[in-house]
Order: sequence, then C-alpha cells, then structure tokens
Amino acid sequence: QVQLVESGGGLVQPGGSLRLSCTASGLKLDDYAIAWFHQAPGKEREGVLCTTRGGTTLYYTNAAKGRFTISRDNAKNTVYLQMHSLKPEDKAVYYCGTGGEVCAKNWRLYTYWGQGNQVHVSS
Repeated sequence: QVQLVESGGGLVQPGGSLRLSCTASGLKLDDYAIAWFHQAPGKEREGVLCTTRGGTTLYYTNAAKGRFTISRDNAKNTVYLQMHSLKPEDKAVYYCGTGGEVCAKNWRLYTYWGQGNQVHVSS
C-alpha cells in the first residue's frame, strides 16, 4: 500500500519561511517525478513545481520562482518543499503528488497524494 505522509505546515508571518516534507512508503520516490500542488478555498488544485527523476525542477507558477525549491532525500524516501519570502497569497493547502515517471502540471495525472498540509501566512 502506497502512502505519502506530509508534515511541516502551519502559521507563518509574511516574509517568513516554511519547509514541507512528504515521506513515502510503499514506493521508492527516486523512481518517480514528484510535484507539489496547492489549493486555495474555492479554487482548483494548482501545480506549484515538480522534480523530475533526474533532479530537474519545473516551475508551474511564476510566483514560486526565486522563492520555492524542491529537493529529495532518497535515503529517507522524502521530498521537501522549501518556501521563503512567504506572502498572504501563498495561503493554501499544499499537497505532494506522484505516480508517474514524468512531471505534469495537471493534477489529474497523479496517482498518489499526501493528505494535504495547511499553510497560513498572516501577521
């Protein structure tokens, strides 16, 4: 049984940083592309960025460029989303997703999902 377990969300002030983790069981993350998505209330799930099997980062939103990075720790079977310079508009539930060998912007193409992690950005 495949599970993705997320951690690390919470409340942060504007300009602050957070690191989200996504730890897999039942599959080896280094065999897959892994993406982070976010979903604001009343909106569709939207791709933020993705890491390919080779370690290349693809950004799906300009707002993440220069502020968010994705990284892997294969020994821990974990992927991280490091977020800096957070803004109130970054507030959303963040999900990690995987299941294919290539990155995709469309969330419907992902098979496995983390449980979601709320990020609040407020002073």
